[in-house]
Amino acid sequence: MTIGAVLDALKPDFPDVTISKIRFLEAEGLVTPERTASGYRTFSDDDVARLRYILTAQRDRFWPLKVIRESLDALDRGLAPADPGADALRPQAPSPQTDPDVPTAASLARSRALRLTRAELGAAAGLDDATLEALETFGLVRSDASGHFGEAALTIAHTAASLAAYGIEPRHLRPFRTAADREIGLVQQVVRPHRGKPGSQTGKSDPTPEVLRLCIALHTALVKSGLEQA
Repeated sequence: MTIGAVLDALKPDFPDVTISKIRFLEAEGLVTPERTASGYRTFSDDDVARLRYILTAQRDRFWPLKVIRESLDALDRGLAPADPGADALRPQAPSPQTDPDVPTAASLARSRALRLTRAELGAAAGLDDATLEALETFGLVRSDASGHFGEAALTIAHTAASLAAYGIEPRHLRPFRTAADREIGLVQQVVRPHRGKPGSQTGKSDPTPEVLRLCIALHTALVKSGLEQA
């Protein structure tokens, strides 16, 4: 939008706003419209929303430009605007969102009765015998007492096959097994005193799925945090 179109959009809610006012806010660095090759300002919908935020803060909250600038910086860094009527008017850190990469406690508690032979597991994941043997050697897939492999082993085998395309071999995956065993040990240590007791957070006697979900969520967040800082 041109600056004139922006003025027309803002006038119904802010009758005192002027083109000079918009230019002043731009000069203060609170809004940064694009410029055409000929030097004319062009405002996006986000720019107009930003102007509405500024004008509302001045009219309803009497914020000085310093406070508005700090609040805009907070919004630019991902904080959430305060809800109307909230005691804390400045932007607040948002509540953590449910990570779709983390399984729910209910899904962790479910156990599908899948039992694959070694040959079936290799064929399903497209792994040759040597690679499957390496996965077993490094403890990445483990059979049960009857020599069968479950649903988790199928997922591990498929994932290992996909990672092989990037040159990642089973021996490179051993740290994942070690880390998983440590996490499992921690979960077992935590939940052992609570098993069989009523009134757990999940409403069931065994809190293992919920504690495991929280550990997986923490692990996933730590990995994502590390990648963001890499």
